[in-house]
Amino acid sequence: MKSNKAAFYDLYNTALLKPEEICKVRYFSANQDFRGSRDIVKLFKTYKDDPSIFDKYNINDNPEGFLKSIGVTSLSQNDKRVKYAKTASQILIDLNIEPFDLLVYFNYDIMQIREFLINSRGAGFGNKKTDMFLRDMVVLDVWKDAKNFHEVNVASDINTIKVALRTGILKTKIPLVSSFLDIFCYQYSLIDEMNALAWRKVWEIWHQKYPSECIESPCLIDYFVYRIIGKEFCQESLSIFECETKQHNFKWHSSRNRTCQVCYKNRVKNKAYVIKKVLPCTDCEGYLVIQNSKFVSGDNAVLPNIKECPFESVCKPKTSSFKKLNPPKSISILGQTGWETAKTRTVEGGGGLMA
Repeated sequence: MKSNKAAFYDLYNTALLKPEEICKVRYFSANQDFRGSRDIVKLFKTYKDDPSIFDKYNINDNPEGFLKSIGVTSLSQNDKRVKYAKTASQILIDLNIEPFDLLVYFNYDIMQIREFLINSRGAGFGNKKTDMFLRDMVVLDVWKDAKNFHEVNVASDINTIKVALRTGILKTKIPLVSSFLDIFCYQYSLIDEMNALAWRKVWEIWHQKYPSECIESPCLIDYFVYRIIGKEFCQESLSIFECETKQHNFKWHSSRNRTCQVCYKNRVKNKAYVIKKVLPCTDCEGYLVIQNSKFVSGDNAVLPNIKECPFESVCKPKTSSFKKLNPPKSISILGQTGWETAKTRTVEGGGGLMA
């Protein structure tokens, strides 16, 4: 009601690559997409500069060189990344195909491809990364006439879980506080599974009530909920500043501001400092953040002219019943999160060391 389908399909600029090239870049980057991996748009540009970087034989012969070329060697878990790159390339060599050919090889059946990739041990294609890859291939119009696309779920992560908890489509009877003893992440795994089912239920109701307006698959909800709502609107991004004179406060859409905007309007230049950050939806001036989002303003806005989060009427964030619930995190003794940031707040839940 508040947008059109562009909000669910507008993924990213593909740098004018051909479908076969898009597929190749996405195949070899999807399984590397963890711990702050590189922006896919930059990888498309990397391919344009030197296509040989993504050649399956070159990757198989020198996986370390491939990782260096795409700029992920400074990130964590490089031993895992090397194995993923080598195994993913070996799959294609053994089948004597390119990534683009997977659709034809598996009789145009998305779910057959999904099962094959997930079961390819050592290739790094878990549920989330596989679903992301399959979603992109259909949305970017790389693969045409794909069957069973509607069977692909939202690629669950902490952002889609967070939105599911705050909207109430996913509820628990106990607080979601991760225990550091749960080294096998049973709680996170269960919530991850339930989250995918919750968003599928949303899609099923949507499809039943408004079949002509509904998107083709639950997985298409992912970009909208994860990137636009979860990472853009549902963050503590409305900054409350205090003037260095301590005589007044004001709210601003960016924490990078260093000038008191109240004094500035009166042609006086004083510094200002952030004293608090809040969710935009919980404050009457939250529109400052929403209207400055690239998804709302600019030439390529997919939610033009809105002033509040599209889910505001569902979450009711300005009422006393709203709780800023957080998702549990996967736990690992090898994770990089410190003990302080791993703590949780009583009314919000979540916490845990990120794997």
